[in-house]
Amino acid sequence: MSRPYVCAVDVGTGSARAGIFDKSGHMLARAEHAIAIRKPLPDHAEHSSEDIWSAVCKAVRSTRERAGVAASEIAGIGFDATCSLVVLDGDGRPLSVAADGKEGWDTLVWLDHRALGESDACTATRHPVLDFIGGAMSPEMQTPKLMWLKRHLPAIWQQAGHFFDLADFLTWKATGSTARSQCTLTCKWTYLPHDGGWKADFFEAVGLEDMRRRGGLPDQVSPVGASLGTLSPEAADALGLDTQCAVATGMIDAFAGALGVIGGHVDRHAQGHMALIAGTSSCVMSFSAEEIRAAGMWGPYVGAALPGLWISEAGQSATGALLDHVIRLHGAGGEPSPERHAAIIARIKALRGDNPEFAADLHVLPDFHGNRSPFADPHARGVVSGLTLDASFDALCAVYWRTAVAIALGIRHIVEHMEASGHHIEMLHVTGGHTRNPLLMELYADATTIAVSTCGSEDAVLLGTAMNAASASGWFDDLASACKAMLPPQQVLTADPFRKAAYDRDYKVFLAMHRHRRELQAL
Repeated sequence: MSRPYVCAVDVGTGSARAGIFDKSGHMLARAEHAIAIRKPLPDHAEHSSEDIWSAVCKAVRSTRERAGVAASEIAGIGFDATCSLVVLDGDGRPLSVAADGKEGWDTLVWLDHRALGESDACTATRHPVLDFIGGAMSPEMQTPKLMWLKRHLPAIWQQAGHFFDLADFLTWKATGSTARSQCTLTCKWTYLPHDGGWKADFFEAVGLEDMRRRGGLPDQVSPVGASLGTLSPEAADALGLDTQCAVATGMIDAFAGALGVIGGHVDRHAQGHMALIAGTSSCVMSFSAEEIRAAGMWGPYVGAALPGLWISEAGQSATGALLDHVIRLHGAGGEPSPERHAAIIARIKALRGDNPEFAADLHVLPDFHGNRSPFADPHARGVVSGLTLDASFDALCAVYWRTAVAIALGIRHIVEHMEASGHHIEMLHVTGGHTRNPLLMELYADATTIAVSTCGSEDAVLLGTAMNAASASGWFDDLASACKAMLPPQQVLTADPFRKAAYDRDYKVFLAMHRHRRELQAL
């Protein structure tokens, strides 16, 4: 093979990561570069697309140098990113999305919740497009964000020439092509590829009848696994690659993670395996051969990850971020560094060793940033029951431990909801930052009683993006073949049966807390 490697780029909330992979799915090297985020107001979060592209270029150059690979050996490159919204003018220049007009901040971060009112307005239309996002619009999707932009920054709206999901922005920077991915438009823009694409009456109902014209949005989408062409000379120079490098259709990061974790396990029945891509937040994904709809679930989306298959997405809006928040909030906490997490986890292990019922009378409802699934309620809030006046380090450990339990119980809640809707789950495949937290990994098996598999890859999201790049480069017949060929070994954890009764009780409390919270909200 004249070009034996591909490059994968993953843009997360805080950094751009790049990896070089061979045909077996082995990652030769990895590099990371931080990206800036601005939070000027509560629920407001902004990126600079120019800063992101700069970080991507630095990460790609660094990882190729670390791998000792020549530019002429890279067959293709793939990009995945968070579902953030980039706003540019007709000449591709940044337009500020900041409420205070601060220049350069042209990207609404996926977790930006400023458009809560607009998302409620979308839900109130009861339009059939909502059937494919669980019946309710999330402020993390692009339609309410665009509604907010048009309502609050009308001058910016009038100047707009391009609206990009971040992954599509990256492929545009790489090739000059304004093509949009079936992954991004289907999952975050209410595009229905199985039913004629855009639904003009929905956008008219929410006041965005000019959105497609303003944003340069095409009639047709590009399938995942396809090539959008090769790198432009400018992009090749910036990335340290060459113009013979194929560029794959972009992907949302969670869907790339689903490819990397379970893409190689999926057969024609497409059942039995569920991916948990868990970091700042958590995404739960499952494939099916047929359309399976469920309230509180995003999707099903056809072709958003593997062509011809439906994929459903559930999730928790704050998981790793919630554990960080618990540390910051507590008087004995401080800054949530990796070392601080490790110290807390070690102390919890010791406390549980002395007392298996440690903190059993403390209960947490983890919806501090809303409930994404199964209730699709961005207005939901967290609850802690059982606090005392104890402000010691051990008291912090108790809250941390029971928050971790609550996060795992939330996954159990989602799994039960998915199975009741028609999915069949036999194994939970976990990837992301949570694999480095032994408490969470133990809990995912014990609290759900489902076997838990950890991917042998250091970074399954990058791996899924590499699989996409390999398909676009022509290495394999199709994307499914690339996923099977590049799948790494798995390690499996099973539930401890002696802990089942305790977690069953915790789960009953967890469900009761949901009911009680709704009762309080109704008063």
